[in-house]
Amino acid sequence: MLDLKFYVGKRVFVTGHTGFKGSWLCRVLKDLGAEVTGFSLEPPTDPSLFEISNVKEGMHSYIGDIRDFAALKECFDGAEPEIVFHLAAQPIVRDSYKDPKYTYETNVMGTVNILECVRLSGSVKSVVNVTTDKVYRNNEWEWGYRENEPLDGFDPYSNSKSCSELVTHAYNNSFFADRRVAVSTARAGNVIGGGDYATDRIIPDCIRAALGGKDIVVRNPHSTRPYQHVLEPVMAYLMIAAKQYEDSSYAGYYNVGPDEVDCLTTGSLVDLFCRIWGEEIGWIDRYDGGPHEANFLKLDCSKFKTVFGWTPSWNIEGAMRYTVEWAKCHRDGGDMGECMDRQISDFVAASDWIDK
Repeated sequence: MLDLKFYVGKRVFVTGHTGFKGSWLCRVLKDLGAEVTGFSLEPPTDPSLFEISNVKEGMHSYIGDIRDFAALKECFDGAEPEIVFHLAAQPIVRDSYKDPKYTYETNVMGTVNILECVRLSGSVKSVVNVTTDKVYRNNEWEWGYRENEPLDGFDPYSNSKSCSELVTHAYNNSFFADRRVAVSTARAGNVIGGGDYATDRIIPDCIRAALGGKDIVVRNPHSTRPYQHVLEPVMAYLMIAAKQYEDSSYAGYYNVGPDEVDCLTTGSLVDLFCRIWGEEIGWIDRYDGGPHEANFLKLDCSKFKTVFGWTPSWNIEGAMRYTVEWAKCHRDGGDMGECMDRQISDFVAASDWIDK
């Protein structure tokens, strides 16, 4: 069980806190009573979840580049964190083709920099490095990848996250073998949820099209991916960090994804969005000749389920309903901070592995 009271008063450092997933993580941590410090670039989109939901209020927010070790260490040392969540990354596959050098600098050396801060710190007890399901060598097979499968992402983004995993393994072996610091990596599937405004992501594209009264353009409706609401991995990260803080034997490498039934083709996902959104929207199949992306990808999450007693709390239909609810609340001028808090409460209530 994840005891939510664990985080009361804990000093937590989050890289990438202005991003989509980072904003949700910081909102949950603040709700739980943690003392949160974030280090990140300016919000990556306009609008941004971080700004429209006022995530900054009640936390320490620092704008900086994860590649700048001196600036990161100054902020890190001032925070004296007990727990670290590393989310800062260049996260878009297509952008990694456009600027592979920046992608590797951010995703690989950014990981080195945060782990150096941890190595030189006397306060940290628990670290979670957030990577991706794309770290695996993709053989396009129909079963889920397990944590012991080879790491060899194809494109610069995926490969840079494979490298981030290897950096973490090396630091574990070289500097944290005594378990004074418990370090895990978490490999999550594709996430959806309110406040994602990124380019080249299918649900943000759907929402933009729906709000503009246009058909949704789908580049590859036959690709299969694991989809889950953003709160699924966020709460899983909190579970890992808390458990290994108390018992370092929980440190490891974990897949965090949906059940197999929620591994969908992109076309099926867009059909679901259109049905839940309503208002007579549709989509068109239009391949644009873009760079290589995997066609078939699943995760086997049996290790995480066995070790932590975790199961997904919302299926893909529930995840989509909450995503659409958030988008329409924002469209209609609602209080987005309250909307986030309400959805967090609903998620906790639906989760039988969270101690309320």
